[in-house]
Amino acid sequence: MVHYRRNRIPGGSYFFTVALHNRRSHVLTEQINFLRKAFRQTQSRQPFSIDAIVILPEHLHTIWTLPPGDADYSGRWRALKGGFTRALHRAGIPVPHHASGEYALWQRRFWEHTLRDERDRQHHVDYIHYNPVKHGYVSAVADWPWSSFHRYVQQGLLPRDWAGTGELHDEQMGE
Repeated sequence: MVHYRRNRIPGGSYFFTVALHNRRSHVLTEQINFLRKAFRQTQSRQPFSIDAIVILPEHLHTIWTLPPGDADYSGRWRALKGGFTRALHRAGIPVPHHASGEYALWQRRFWEHTLRDERDRQHHVDYIHYNPVKHGYVSAVADWPWSSFHRYVQQGLLPRDWAGTGELHDEQMGE
């Protein structure tokens, strides 16, 4: 068995990329209410804050901050992925299986990056919010409905027209 080396800092902040097994699927946005419910249920059992997030049809990016003394983001992802998968299954939405019978909705792993400082955090927040434009889903960040960008605008942290014309470039942001 492969053992992944992950950086675990209790109370730390982490950037994640989590993807579906089928990168052509649109189930995350088509079934956004089930995904939101899985997030809420996971947070109620194992608290964490969502500092930034974007949901795309087949993957998502997010920044979480864990409570002091807690570094178990893997358990949270396991619960969240499982909760979403079970909700789809219960609703009669077809969920693919591997030949072994195991669900094949999500990629088995996720990508994690420990945020080092405020500059690193801001680069990743920008990357998250700009991602729908990067992938060609919209031409203005404000046009993508499944993003914490709208919360940042409401809180006065970003203007509504931030990066609306595609003026940012990948080398200016996150990953």
